[in-house]
Amino acid sequence: MKIAIGADHAGYELKEVVGHFLGALGHEVIDLGTANATTAVDYPDYAEAVGVSLLEENAERGIVICGSGVGASVAINKLPGIRAGLCHDTYSAHQGVEHDNMNVLVLGARIIGVELAREIVRAFVGAVFSKDPRHERRLAKVKALEGRYR
Repeated sequence: MKIAIGADHAGYELKEVVGHFLGALGHEVIDLGTANATTAVDYPDYAEAVGVSLLEENAERGIVICGSGVGASVAINKLPGIRAGLCHDTYSAHQGVEHDNMNVLVLGARIIGVELAREIVRAFVGAVFSKDPRHERRLAKVKALEGRYR
C-alpha cells in the first residue's frame, strides 16, 4: 500500500520511526516532511500535504503526526474526502477503517510512545472497510454533510 506520511517538528522523530516501520512491513512510504526536529514548522502545512496526496491519488492512506495530534486532525479534516481519526489505541485505529472508512491516521508524538505507535499503525494499515450496509449508509451521510457545507 502507498502511504503518505507527514509531521511537524514535534512529530518528526516518531514520523521517522513509523516510516521505517511501514517500509519494513512492505508498504511504499511517501515522506512529505518535515526534515528535522529543530526547525519549528506549522502542522497545517504537513496535514494539507498528506491530504492532497490522497486526493490526487498518489497515496491510498495517510498518517499525520504532531505533538498532540489534535491540531493536525483538525487541519486535515478540512479537506473534502478526508476522513482522519486521532487514535491513541489499536481498537480505534482498526475500527475507524472498518466502520468509518478512515483514510488518515493522526498520532500525537507527545502522547504515545514508539511501541504503541507501531501497534496502532499496524492496526490501521491492516484494516479494511467492512462495506456493511449500516456503515455504507452512515458514510453516505458523512459525505452528504460534507457536500452541504462545502
